[in-house]
Amino acid sequence: MSYRDTFQFWLEDDYFDDATKQELLAIRNNEAEVEDRFFKDLEFGTGGLRGVIGAGTNRMNFYTVRKATQGLANYIVKQGGADKGCAIAYDSRRFSPEFAKEAALCLAANGVHAYLFDALRPTPELSFAVRKLGCVAGIVITASHNPPEYNGYKVYWEDGAQITAPKDKEIITEVRNVTDFHAVKTMDEDAAKAAGLLTIVGAEIDDAYIEELKKQIIHPELIEQVSEDITIVYSPFNGTGLVPVTRVLKELGFKKVYVVPEQADPDPNFTTLEYPNPEDPKAFTLAVKLAKEVNADIILATDPDADRLGVYALDKATGEYVSFTGNMSGMLIAWYLLSQKRATGTMPENPALVKTIVTTNMADALTAAFDVKLIEVLTGFKYIGEQIKFFEQDHSYNYVFGLEESYGCLAGTHARDKDAPVAVMCLCEVAAYCKSKDMTLWDLMLQLYKEYGYYKEGLHTVTLKGVTGSAKIAAIMESFRANPPKEFGKFKVVAFRDYDKNVVLESDGSTHETGLPKSNVLYFELDNDAWCCLRPSGTEPKIKFYMGVKGESLEDADALLKELTEAMLANVDAE
Repeated sequence: MSYRDTFQFWLEDDYFDDATKQELLAIRNNEAEVEDRFFKDLEFGTGGLRGVIGAGTNRMNFYTVRKATQGLANYIVKQGGADKGCAIAYDSRRFSPEFAKEAALCLAANGVHAYLFDALRPTPELSFAVRKLGCVAGIVITASHNPPEYNGYKVYWEDGAQITAPKDKEIITEVRNVTDFHAVKTMDEDAAKAAGLLTIVGAEIDDAYIEELKKQIIHPELIEQVSEDITIVYSPFNGTGLVPVTRVLKELGFKKVYVVPEQADPDPNFTTLEYPNPEDPKAFTLAVKLAKEVNADIILATDPDADRLGVYALDKATGEYVSFTGNMSGMLIAWYLLSQKRATGTMPENPALVKTIVTTNMADALTAAFDVKLIEVLTGFKYIGEQIKFFEQDHSYNYVFGLEESYGCLAGTHARDKDAPVAVMCLCEVAAYCKSKDMTLWDLMLQLYKEYGYYKEGLHTVTLKGVTGSAKIAAIMESFRANPPKEFGKFKVVAFRDYDKNVVLESDGSTHETGLPKSNVLYFELDNDAWCCLRPSGTEPKIKFYMGVKGESLEDADALLKELTEAMLANVDAE
């Protein structure tokens, strides 16, 4: 059917409710809008769904959520996992509770036991709950840090990580095979509970999750020593982080924790935030204001589903607050864990740190210094979670820490996804360590730069919406793939990795495999420990350009990064 035929089907079929039809009638004369909503099904990718909320096949709504869940239910039943069940959590976004309940009732109607949280919870707690409850799968309704018009649907498997190959493709196939909305099952909530197919969970999972977080603390005596002196400002960005973050900090003994009041309570419109993203400096405006009022040592903010952490720290020399990238905060935690585990004799045998390919090369220098195995994986924390599963299966390494540049990390193996509450807790312990030595986090960061190298990374994104935008993103990727540059300004290409074709082209013309799964990612290794990379976003209509350099000083690294960024984007502008 054409997009117009599909639009008409939604208007006329009795399956769709009146509110949906009224919404569609309001846009029937806007051809571009009709096309965008119906030119395709909202893609169920390797992580699930994410899209703008609204009526249509290319939107997040009750019907697309049910359809996706029917496909997942079919897969769970075929895998013999119906009795094990599926855990379901959700965040503070529009329709998140409703979508979560729709998913639970669809699962129940298919004989799959659904464990639904009684209120909003962080994404990492869902990852924890899957394993704690012994479930075969998990769902979290969230659009992470996307703008308020978005929502999403992420799928986890029994190891607690987001689905990876081959299960991701197998589940996608099952979802795509659901072509008739009328074939999607659902049932009444009371009937599902009476049949023992719907269980509401809450405090018992919270308590177990918090206890696992606290196990990651190495020096509780340091926290006790500085608890009256260290001041923390925290914002949950109107999402799910408030309760678990303030609870764990209180139980650890931090006494001076100030929450940004305007951003404390759940707010699906994110009224005080243009973009609820800890990467956005504007999102910290209110937090910085409060920090100056209370003379805070550090500022912390978690995104709406509390899997990513943004950080600012006081620079005593200037009296201003310095922004930390995800690479910087991740390296602070990594250094602290590695150094203190070595010092206390608690480092496991065959320790490993896992990072994504676009994460700072400081991790390479750090792990080499501590004789810790470094493992690189594709972009996406699910690949870090997958490594923990591999370690448990083959007993090759013991996981110590994992991080990605996009403000996500995980200490411990209680979850298999990035975990902002544990990152907050770990970073506050690092801050306590610094306080005990009359240092700040910024002082420690400068120390790491001096010891391991002045690494600096950047990210440039280009938003290209709709059908034409999707085609443009594909054209940019194909241009770089077909004619890979030999240099970016003064930076010479040492090797070119095409992860989609599973090939690495060395500068001498030789080739070998990437060693990682197939993915639409292009990576350029450059001389002098520099690199750049590009890939389409898996969650938004964007193409992302990553860059990394190593300088002789902070100023030198800034200049090199600027030069590399301009050279890389010049190749795009030339298209």
